[in-house]
Amino acid sequence: MASRTSSLKFFSLLISSLAIVQLAIADPDILTDFVAPPNGTVDANFFTFTGMRVLVGGDEPKNFTVLKATMAEFPALNGQSVSYAVLEFPSGTTNPPHTHPRSAELLFLIEGTLEVGFVDTKNNLFTQNLQAGDLFVFPKGLVHFQYNADSQNPALAISAFGSASAGTVSIPTTLFATNIDDNVLALSFKTDVATIRKLKAGLAPKP
Repeated sequence: MASRTSSLKFFSLLISSLAIVQLAIADPDILTDFVAPPNGTVDANFFTFTGMRVLVGGDEPKNFTVLKATMAEFPALNGQSVSYAVLEFPSGTTNPPHTHPRSAELLFLIEGTLEVGFVDTKNNLFTQNLQAGDLFVFPKGLVHFQYNADSQNPALAISAFGSASAGTVSIPTTLFATNIDDNVLALSFKTDVATIRKLKAGLAPKP
């Protein structure tokens, strides 16, 4: 039988491991007002992001487009547990199934209509047809999608995230464009290698 001391050591190790995992999947709290850049000047420009100006008076894109304001594009968000994205959907386009491993997503539809949905861990599908002015939340880490089924009109949405770096895992790209063995995928999808290779070819970067 393990001694009381050994059990306590094991319990302490378990708690420490869980704390490390929690830090790995959430933005850590900061002990300052903001995280200043190394060897950089902090003024009002540091807290300003101008990357969305292209939306004002710009041409509508021909393909689904995401403009992000995450910690990568906007360093002032470091430690603030918030980020932002603008999603532009030409008619008939989709944001393919994907996940955000570090944050929930709150989508606000500004223009047009969208069919949205997510799948929970019990494989229940929740879908909704959104109208302009509607909000929809995609729970953290769950596979979800958006689709503009309107054949005539575009859609425009804003997404807010509770992380400065929510991360995006695209299901099609992750499965078919990362060199996972063809046989593994064929067995997983109960199909043949030829079909898997066709799917991979369709997702290969265009020259």
